[in-house]
Amino acid sequence: MDLTDSAPSIRPSSDSIPLPSGSAPRQEDHYVASIIEEHETTCWGCGLRLVISPYAPIFKCGWCGAITNHNARKFNNKYFWLRRLRDRSFVSILLLFMLFIIGSGVWAIYPVIVSMSYFFGIFHSIMVIILSITTLSTYILAAFRSPGAPPLISWGSYPAVGRGALGDYTFCQLCSKPKSPNAHHCRSCGMCVLDMDHHCPFIGNCVGAGNHRSFILFLMSAVASTFYVSIISSYVAYQIWPPLRHIPTAVLSRSTVVSVLTERTFAFLISVEYLPIRGFVLIYLFFASISVEIGLAVLLWQQLCYIYEGKTYLSQLSSHNDVDEKDCQNIVRFFGFPYPATRYVLSIWNSKKSHKK
Repeated sequence: MDLTDSAPSIRPSSDSIPLPSGSAPRQEDHYVASIIEEHETTCWGCGLRLVISPYAPIFKCGWCGAITNHNARKFNNKYFWLRRLRDRSFVSILLLFMLFIIGSGVWAIYPVIVSMSYFFGIFHSIMVIILSITTLSTYILAAFRSPGAPPLISWGSYPAVGRGALGDYTFCQLCSKPKSPNAHHCRSCGMCVLDMDHHCPFIGNCVGAGNHRSFILFLMSAVASTFYVSIISSYVAYQIWPPLRHIPTAVLSRSTVVSVLTERTFAFLISVEYLPIRGFVLIYLFFASISVEIGLAVLLWQQLCYIYEGKTYLSQLSSHNDVDEKDCQNIVRFFGFPYPATRYVLSIWNSKKSHKK
């Protein structure tokens, strides 16, 4: 790094203008200052030597378009293994929790359903198999699939890097490689993630371009599963609940409404004493499924709103946004349909008309 230090050159100049009669002549001096300090540096993208102002810590290369930021913060990544241990612990706990819900649901619900109706038992078995497989498979895909690493690109050498090949790319200090404008470095995963939405500790992974669709499908499947568990567990609990023992209202010296409510409450509490173990498991399944369902439904709605707007969670926080159009076609394209949904409908309609002819 060579710095050329020199004092600014100052050149006085005087201009004469006509003045009114009776006024004293006045001379105005104009000073023109020129700064000739220059700073020589090397572009990390193409390796060309650049001459810039020393007061420009952030600059963009005129050849490759790479952005250099000398003020970029260098984070300490010494607790990386602790974050990975935390994420894997969450994944193990959630897998055990899902297996416990499936197993306890089969043990507590299936015998009662089969005893009530054989057809209902078959329907329940099919629903449990479908929801269990879809929820577990989408969770495993979201947790263990790569969130989407940026593609490899040539950098650092002028002959290999063409003009504008690294437009708006920055240099990741932790990965020691180029980072595209729509990529973000995650310290928990230890990598740059393309189209990163957020880091989810419950799947132990980032949600990015590689697994965002699997994450949304997992949320949908989990919401449907918890909704089914809450409905079927409440129905079975109602079927096996012991009969209520009514307390005579004459014993309770209160108003009619309060006495009825008190009678029902006492009858319910007394009937709990005769409830079997299966009933307590059903109560736990009901409240656990309702609480999980509410949280996942809110998260799913937030994610679908971001997809509808063509954004991610991180792009929502930033000031810039590449996609300004809010359209349902963003959701259609997100799930792998490159064309509008109306095009598929019209193609099916036209095929039916051609067959009729």
